[in-house]
Amino acid sequence: MRTGMFSLAVGMLLLRLLPELPPTWLLLLMALLALPLLYTRCYPIALVLLGFAWACCNAHWALDQRLAPELDGRTLWLEGRVVGLPATRGSTLRFDLEEVSARLPLPSRLRLSWYEGQPVQAGERWRFAVTLKRSHGLANGFGFDYEAWLTVDRIGATGSIKAGERLQPATGPNAWREAWRTRLLTADACGRNAYLVALVLGDGSGLGAADWKVLQNTGTLHLMVISGSHISLLGGLLYGLVAGLARIGFWPARLPWMPCACAAALAGAWGYGWVAGLEVPALRACVMLSLVLLWRLRFRRQGVWLPVLAALVLVLLIDPPGFWLSFAAVAWLIFGFAGRLGRGRWWLTWVRAQWLMSLGLAPMLIALALPLSFTGALANLLAVPCVELLVVPLALLGSLFLVLPPVGDWLLWCAGAVLEGLMRVLEQLSLWSPAWSPMLPPAWAIAIAAAGAVLCLAPAGVPSRVLGLAMLLPMLWPQPKAPEHGYAEVRVLDVGQGLSVLIRTQSQAWLYDAGPRRGDFDLGEVAVLPTLRGLGIDKLDVMLLSHADNDHAGGAIAVSKGVSVAKVISGEPGRLPARLRAVPCEENEWLIDGVRFSTWQWPRADESNALSCVLRVEALGESLLLTGDLPVAGEAAWLKAQPRPYADWLLAGHHGSRTSSGEAFLRALEPHSALVSRARHNSYGHPHPQVLARFASLGTRVHDTAEEGAMHILLGARQPMRGVRANARFWTEK
Repeated sequence: MRTGMFSLAVGMLLLRLLPELPPTWLLLLMALLALPLLYTRCYPIALVLLGFAWACCNAHWALDQRLAPELDGRTLWLEGRVVGLPATRGSTLRFDLEEVSARLPLPSRLRLSWYEGQPVQAGERWRFAVTLKRSHGLANGFGFDYEAWLTVDRIGATGSIKAGERLQPATGPNAWREAWRTRLLTADACGRNAYLVALVLGDGSGLGAADWKVLQNTGTLHLMVISGSHISLLGGLLYGLVAGLARIGFWPARLPWMPCACAAALAGAWGYGWVAGLEVPALRACVMLSLVLLWRLRFRRQGVWLPVLAALVLVLLIDPPGFWLSFAAVAWLIFGFAGRLGRGRWWLTWVRAQWLMSLGLAPMLIALALPLSFTGALANLLAVPCVELLVVPLALLGSLFLVLPPVGDWLLWCAGAVLEGLMRVLEQLSLWSPAWSPMLPPAWAIAIAAAGAVLCLAPAGVPSRVLGLAMLLPMLWPQPKAPEHGYAEVRVLDVGQGLSVLIRTQSQAWLYDAGPRRGDFDLGEVAVLPTLRGLGIDKLDVMLLSHADNDHAGGAIAVSKGVSVAKVISGEPGRLPARLRAVPCEENEWLIDGVRFSTWQWPRADESNALSCVLRVEALGESLLLTGDLPVAGEAAWLKAQPRPYADWLLAGHHGSRTSSGEAFLRALEPHSALVSRARHNSYGHPHPQVLARFASLGTRVHDTAEEGAMHILLGARQPMRGVRANARFWTEK
């Protein structure tokens, strides 16, 4: 049984490695060929093939739910019901819409945003005018994969609302959860109401960027929204209550206590999951606990690994595209505790559990490009019992007793007071040791580290366990690969409607602009920093901010906080924050590792765009020109100042606006390729059709971050540009 379940799980997990999905006819043929093998000794191979075919078919169904390409960017009237709990950030309201109906076929689930719109509550039915967009996120090869997240959540499209009218008031469970959230937010909980909402209802939208940062730095993200541990805790408490009553003789003798204990735990877990909306983490926890309880009733002699494998297979059958750390965490705990002789003190057991989780999950966290928290084990030693034994029970009891306001309010205040004290400690730990995001190591280093973790955490009788620590080193300290002498590696990052270009030589790294910042959404932190860390860059020799407009310099503070910056140059140093200590752009030239860098600024500039600092990079005769937002008149001045104006690669000025990339300028340069950095469906219409026509008339090929993702060029090699989306996974739009 275990071999079969393991084979089926392996087949479904192989889906994660695919750049493209196989055609459905090939999957059907694969399944037909596998069926006869089920009745032979080769049945594990057959189950791998069947699992792989099922996962691929499920992924096909998920991608088929996406918005049709011809509807991308169109504004349509549609109707639907609001599901989940709407989240408000600033003036923007975001929520999911299901039961969608319109004149044209649309995905069954949409994620919508409404800027300065009317109040919207869960369970209401609305009619909206929506500008729909296909699932699309930033593509840099590093950082959060928004398109994968939308695919796992079965979101077929996103959209921005232009107008709307309410058709029906809130009804059903969603309306009840909305009222519950409102009551929790108005209670006196020592200012930690958003945390109570996250723990009780699974809605973390009320937590700000600073809250998430503290939780990430201390490795306690899993605690502050409803998770498998909370659901398991409630189920365990109910099971223990019935078992305790039976042990002391207060349980009816005619009722077998174990089936009743399992039934109580099952009802409590699924009830808690339903209150939280049965999102993927809660559903996964409920499934796993259900199988553990079934194993406890009927299959205890089959071994403790059976319910874990069964839960993994069942969840993968429901949702193959996803992969979760919770199964790995449970597996490490079983590996660390099962089969050990003797029973140690409870506090040593608790410390060992944190050690198992921290060391065992480290290779997987790094492989998934997630940060490591050095204070995570210490923080969880305090936070896990505090949250799960005090805060969650108090919050749930307080919620149940809201019908008796004095009792319910007092219980919620107690939960908030405990949270207040805990968060103060976590905030200090976060300041003391922020999370660390290492360079993404090669696959062989992660495999060796995983084997090292197994060796370290093996039973005491296993020889040479200390060698496991040495096996972790290649993963923790990979060697970044820099270009050879004379070459320059250029990456035009995908930062939406903004600009950021990373330039690396053999010994130095320069950053030209740092992307935009819009409220809490900072592209410097979301896109630029993950790329720098993923490439192993912890120091910028120069950060050159062309000018001070937000779309070019908004992310500069986040970048300067995340990595060391030796020097900041800008066309508008006076408009930048004082902490950047920017110096003015001057006409200058450097020869670094055989690569020539030169800067220039228009002396007669009288406004922000015209003050853009121009950077030219030349490696082995191949050149790249970056002009920021320099207008046509500034381009003409640059031409006059250059004895031999030419460029092989040109970054289109002002994101492709018609105010830049003038015809005379392009004819003088004759670039073979132009690079455009912009957001898809941006409100400015970039790149402008006139600019595209100018490039077309010269035979210049245009590359676009909105279509190709981040663009990689090895300057000096005279090779074609490579876009991230060309080599992305199957869920990434190409």
